[in-house]
Amino acid sequence: MQVIQTKLTGVRIFEPDVFSDQRGCFFESWNRRRYQEMGLAEDFVQDNVSFSQRGVLRGLHFQNPQSQGKLIQVLQGEVLDVAVDIRVGSPTFGDWVSVELSEQNHRQLYIPAGFAHGFAVVSETVIFSYKCTDYYNHAAEGGVLWNDPDLGICWPVREPLLSPKDRTYPRLKDIPADRLPLFEEAR
Repeated sequence: MQVIQTKLTGVRIFEPDVFSDQRGCFFESWNRRRYQEMGLAEDFVQDNVSFSQRGVLRGLHFQNPQSQGKLIQVLQGEVLDVAVDIRVGSPTFGDWVSVELSEQNHRQLYIPAGFAHGFAVVSETVIFSYKCTDYYNHAAEGGVLWNDPDLGICWPVREPLLSPKDRTYPRLKDIPADRLPLFEEAR
């Protein structure tokens, strides 16, 4: 397995070893010992799967308190996945990275707690899977407007299909600091 560090500290791409032949392919999508050896020692407590169609954009979501780290992969189809640093006091506050995740590249993206997350579907359909380091908590749910002009995210869809919630989230600058997670070194 190969691990690629992105420009945002802690946000990493995992490229598992894939064994392919005429029958198809095989790879380990999670092995606690192997991932710990590669620097990911998180304890995952919940797995989620979503199904979406082309043009759907989900995000930018976060939880605070009770922030969740996420290990993300695409089982079928392709997405552009985005992580945004929303940790108050972080030197990369408001910065983002995007990664193409697909059934062809088998990549996984790890997004630590304290980041907002979203994805846009670029294939006909997608089956999207992710492991979480904490449980979903409706009361802690929050979001950042997907097309916040201050962030300048280059989404691959111009008029995405959005949930009513995702349409109305505020810009990052309009979210009170006490509603956002803190950068660990700032605590």
